Amino acid sequence: MIGTSTGEIAALGTACCWVMTSLFFAHAGARIGSFSVNLIRLAIAFPMLCIVGLVIRGVALPTDASSELWFWLSISGLIGFVFGDMCLFRAFVLLGPRLSSLIMATAPLMTALIGYLILGEGLGVYASGGMLLTIGGVLWAVLDRKASIGAKHQEKRKLGILLAFGGALGQAGGLVLSKYGMDQYDAFAATQIRVLASFVGWLVIFAVTRHWTQLTLAFRDAKALRMTAIGAFFGPVLGVGLSLYAVQHANTGVAASIMSITPILLIPISVFFYKERVGTGGVVGTFLAVSGVAVLFVI
Repeated sequence: MIGTSTGEIAALGTACCWVMTSLFFAHAGARIGSFSVNLIRLAIAFPMLCIVGLVIRGVALPTDASSELWFWLSISGLIGFVFGDMCLFRAFVLLGPRLSSLIMATAPLMTALIGYLILGEGLGVYASGGMLLTIGGVLWAVLDRKASIGAKHQEKRKLGILLAFGGALGQAGGLVLSKYGMDQYDAFAATQIRVLASFVGWLVIFAVTRHWTQLTLAFRDAKALRMTAIGAFFGPVLGVGLSLYAVQHANTGVAASIMSITPILLIPISVFFYKERVGTGGVVGTFLAVSGVAVLFVI
């Protein structure tokens, strides 16, 4: 039996950050496109992280990181920030922040499996039960017809669901590889490396897909840029930094499960501000999906 550690508390803080970033990035993505949001938010996040590093460590850049650490954190950034977020941000536009974040609640199961294969981390009966509740609740909510975005949008919904699961896989792989690579290195400095590698990755994607025109138009939308900047602070800066701290000080599967509380925090926002119809199955499924978090806090 273990008590709640700073890792679990950091994971809870991460969930709150994901609420903010999903809302702001969903709005910005609808205005300027998910590709533009992905690249711009990383460009905004990096100088913010330099300031954080200067305040916390007295060093603006992660120049003290080893080549091995750079390698693994760069790979984790490409998997999490490029592949995972490319899927997730498009899902935000197709499904909305609540349902996308709900499907992301499958990330703990994926994280636990990858963590077991790569890190050799095991899970007890209670933790395993909590994760089964998560996946069961997600399936219940996703299949709830009343939570549908409309019959004529079923194809778009199906694509959005698939992309959201891709986002969950990217987040899981990124978290595990981050823990594998950074050891006890500062979490925010590690985030800097991931952001820098991901920025380069997105530049390559823009060069291949030729989205430069869309990016140029994005810089003319002041409102979308403000939304992206706020989302960048709560996402790649504070949220990701807290998530890396969480996996440093807690089991990766447990930390990821606590982070999955985001959908329950988004329900009242979706209902009152977005006028989204959430059926009984959607509500019950969401509560079921995150009920394992309470178990993880007391084991």
